[in-house]
This record gives sequence, C-alpha cells and structure tokens, in this order.
Amino acid sequence: MNLGRTAKLVAQAFDAALVEAGGTLPVWLTLLSVKSSELANQRELAGMIGIQGATLTHHLNAMEVQGLLTRRRDPVNRRVHMVELTAAGEALFERLRQAALVFDKRLRTGLSDERLAEFAQVLAALRENVGS
Repeated sequence: MNLGRTAKLVAQAFDAALVEAGGTLPVWLTLLSVKSSELANQRELAGMIGIQGATLTHHLNAMEVQGLLTRRRDPVNRRVHMVELTAAGEALFERLRQAALVFDKRLRTGLSDERLAEFAQVLAALRENVGS
C-alpha cells in the first residue's frame, strides 16, 4: 500500500510539473520516444511507451494537429507511419526535458547515491518477485 500511495503521489507531482511546462505525461513520453529513435514507426513507439496502438494514434493525431510532429508513410512499407518531431515539437521536448530534470533533482533531494542505488535494487527485486 505504501508503495502504491507513494507511486501515485510522485506520478501526480510529475504530471503537474509537466503541465506547468506546457505538456502532459503522454505528450512527454511520446516526444521522448520519438526523440530517442530516428524516424520511429507507430508500432515501435507504442511498445516503447507501453500503450496500445489505438491510444498512441489518438495522442499522435492531437500532437500532429498542434504542430508538434509529422507522420508520413514509410516508402518501403506503406502500411507503416514514420513519426518525426517538428521545430515546435523539439521546443516542447526541451521545455519538458528541463521540467523533468528539475523534478528529478527535487525528488532525489537528501538521498545519497548509495541509497538511490539500494532503492533501485529493491525496486528491481519487487519487479522480479511480481514476475515470478
């Protein structure tokens, strides 16, 4: 219960930080995924973000209307859409990246590298235990 409550509070605070910077968590995850892979296709993006293709399509449609990204057909496979950031998408990515860095610094305040490493190990063990 403690883990769930903490995760929810951290997620809400992070989302609020992104909103203050002009974005949302789905927009940030989409921009981050597109930025970290050259000419990603929609199927790859959905997998990277961890959402269904239909949900991603909804986000991409809205982001395309906002001028944050473009989609075009892959010349090799016309069924695949390739996604690229526009200049406006790059600018929003940078604003959200800065907001994420500031939030991360705030979140880690007072925690040593050793405690953070141990915490990462505990989280990994919890994930492994759930997967077993």
